[in-house]
Amino acid sequence: MLSTPTDTLTGRSGLTGRSGLATPAPTVHSGVCRGTLGELFQGPYWESGRPEISIVSLPVDKFSWCHFEEDPGGPFDSRSLAGRSKAARAVDLFTERYGLTMPGGRISFHSELTVGQGMASSTADIVATLRCLFRLFAIPYDQQTVIWILSRIERADSVFLEQFALYLSGRHRVVRPLGDGVGMHACWIAEEGSVDTEQMTEQLLAHYTRRRTDYELCADRLVDAFRRGDARGIASASTRSAELSQDVVPKATFDQVHRHRSSFKADGVLVAHTGTVIGYLFRDRPDQRAHADLSEFFQRMGRQCQFSRVGWGNV
Repeated sequence: MLSTPTDTLTGRSGLTGRSGLATPAPTVHSGVCRGTLGELFQGPYWESGRPEISIVSLPVDKFSWCHFEEDPGGPFDSRSLAGRSKAARAVDLFTERYGLTMPGGRISFHSELTVGQGMASSTADIVATLRCLFRLFAIPYDQQTVIWILSRIERADSVFLEQFALYLSGRHRVVRPLGDGVGMHACWIAEEGSVDTEQMTEQLLAHYTRRRTDYELCADRLVDAFRRGDARGIASASTRSAELSQDVVPKATFDQVHRHRSSFKADGVLVAHTGTVIGYLFRDRPDQRAHADLSEFFQRMGRQCQFSRVGWGNV
């Protein structure tokens, strides 16, 4: 009969066979990064007379994981990177930056974030990979290294931060920190299809230029609501940003969702501005009856909804 003793200092367990000798469990290093449920705001931030894409990401209680299982003396098994080109690039940039070589072992991934829906799946993969590598090589975590690597791979969400921020996704720069005190609840769906954010850049910038005043008013409302810690005001600004987004990346269900917001006592509408996510924001957690009512509403549209905690005050 096998038992699983645990080393009280390292927390590692092993199997004890008939010989009485423990076979140590493999050493594993993990990195984790949460994703987003779209954005509370996506619009222009003007610098030197040109608009930059700025976002206020909405973190969600869903995650991406990267694991590395050591195999001393063995080869580096990179097969899991084959379908994750951006994570593979992150490994290359990290090892080049620190002058390292990947040791023997197997890298693997797990994610709750769906690609192309606006949940920051690729950025979360990259950040989870980097956090795993910091632990693998026992290097103190350095956010500037994360930003440096992200800037060489993609226009990124701000999932590596631990607070809300107005963030320039192309320049990888925080314009205004907005704190971590606001948490909300969401009921949401993901429509069919996917959106390639990189291919939308020029179309977005042209739209932002046309609607500059509207976006500036929306951003001012959002920042002011964060300053007051006003979750309802934040949700209202999110609704306005979602309305403006309909002109450039429309959601098929938007009119129905928007029209029924008051009947569900929702505080706002959320969308992934360059994705397929759409849903409701609630300052307080919906009760059991609201869960059923919302589920029936979306099911009548042929869609299964989900409920999630969102915002840094909740995740």
